[in-house]
Amino acid sequence: MELLDKLKWRYATKAMNGKVVPQEKVDAIIEAARLAPTSSGLQPFEIYVVKSQEVKEKIKPIAWNQSVITDCSHLLVFAAWDTYTPERINYMFDLTNEIRGFKNQGWEDYRKMLLDSYPQRDAEENFNHAAKQAYIAFSQAITAAAFEGVDATPIEGFDPNALDEILGLREKGLRSAVILPIGYRAETEDWLVNLVKVRKSTEDLVTVIE
Repeated sequence: MELLDKLKWRYATKAMNGKVVPQEKVDAIIEAARLAPTSSGLQPFEIYVVKSQEVKEKIKPIAWNQSVITDCSHLLVFAAWDTYTPERINYMFDLTNEIRGFKNQGWEDYRKMLLDSYPQRDAEENFNHAAKQAYIAFSQAITAAAFEGVDATPIEGFDPNALDEILGLREKGLRSAVILPIGYRAETEDWLVNLVKVRKSTEDLVTVIE
């Protein structure tokens, strides 16, 4: 199937069957998230891949007891930076210079501009900005999962403070933003599986300004 056919096939799976997703498919989904665009190329987030059933069991009660938390193959947690710091900004700029093998004055001026602004902002504002970048990667992971024929369930319904504690995120300068169980649909148990996908028409959704 073409990509659009895959996206028509996918839906927010409500029940999974526990079948394990092959590692090469998991790797492809993670790689798609890694390749996502982010503001200033800072990639201000990390992805935790929870395979442990014990940890999933701890997370389920703080995520409205949704069965996909424990019945999924892998639970992806997108954790955003709690704020922007000079160290974090410099790391990404230095990494860019190292990989590209040269320095560019315009790039260094841009680094200085970020260093003079981002770290001085309120930490909550910075976290919200970083979380938006994590959502871009999250979206690409959903698309990649569909492309690989893997089901995924976007979940915002969880207690982020409790999840941060379970995974020890705060001491690492991270805060959970959104989670994504991936696996395979349990067709006999999922009430949503056979329902028609409903979206606005293109005419209602899109305005073209010429």
